[in-house]
Amino acid sequence: MLSSMTAFARVESDSPWGRISWEIRSVNHRYLDLSFRMPEEFRSLEHELRDLARKQLDRGKVECTMRVQALDQSDQPPQINTATLEGLQKVEVQLLELMPNAASLSVKELLAWPGVFSEADVDPARQQKVITKLFKQALSSLKENRAREGADLYEVINSRLERMREEVVKVSKILPDVLEAQRQRLKDRLQELDIELDPGRIEQEVVLVAQKMDVDEELDRLRAHIGEVQRIIDGSGVAGRRLDFMMQELNREANTLSSKSIAHDTTRSAVELKVLIEQVREQIQNIE
Repeated sequence: MLSSMTAFARVESDSPWGRISWEIRSVNHRYLDLSFRMPEEFRSLEHELRDLARKQLDRGKVECTMRVQALDQSDQPPQINTATLEGLQKVEVQLLELMPNAASLSVKELLAWPGVFSEADVDPARQQKVITKLFKQALSSLKENRAREGADLYEVINSRLERMREEVVKVSKILPDVLEAQRQRLKDRLQELDIELDPGRIEQEVVLVAQKMDVDEELDRLRAHIGEVQRIIDGSGVAGRRLDFMMQELNREANTLSSKSIAHDTTRSAVELKVLIEQVREQIQNIE
C-alpha cells in the first residue's frame, strides 16, 4: 500500500499538571528529516521520541511540536499542608508557655505562612510515560493519514498506467498501416518523378524505412516498465525511490519512440505517453 509523505496529525490529553498536545506535520523530502519543538524541561525525552519516529517513518520532513498548557484550577480549593499547621501549633503552645501575654496566630497569619499550601506532587517518570504514550498516538494518527492520502495517489497513478497501456496498444495496432502507407507514398513519389525502378529496389527502400521506424523493442520495454510500476504500487514497503527510477526508464523509451516516429498518430501517442509519465512523476514526489 502506498503511503504519502504529506500529512498532519494532532492529539491532546489532560493530565494532573496540564493539557498536553502533540502536532506532527509531514511533507515530502528525499530522506527522513525529524525536528522537535518541546518545552526544555522535557527535552531529555527527544532521543527516545526520535527512535520511535524512525521505526514508523522512512521518508519525509517531519516537524513534531509538543505544547503544555496549565489547567485552570481556579475552581479547585487549595490543598492545606496539615503537617506544617500541626508544627506551627506545637511551636505556638511552647511560645505561649514562655510568653503567656503573647497573642495567638490569626487565621490570616497562618495562611500567609510559607508551606501552609502544598503543591501537587509531580512524578517525573509518570510525566514522561504520559508524554511518550501521547506521541505514539500522534504517530499512529499520522501514519493513518499518510496511508489515506497514499490510497488517493494510488488511484491517480493506476488510472495513468491504464492510459499508458492504451497508448502502447494503439501504436502496436497502427504500425502495419503506417508501414503500408509509407510504402505506397514511396511508390506514388516515384511515379510522379516518372522513374522506373526495379521492384526489388523499392522493397529494399521500404525495408530501410521499416528498420528506421522499428519500435517493437521500445514497445516491449514500455509494457515491461508499466508492469513493474504496477507491481510496485500494488506491493508494500517504501516505493517512492523505485517509482522515481521507473519514471526515468519510461521517459527514455517514450523519447525513443518519439524520435523514431514518422507518422502523426505515433507521434501523438509518444507525446501523450510523455505527458502521462510526467503526471505520474509529479504524484510520486509525495510518496514515501
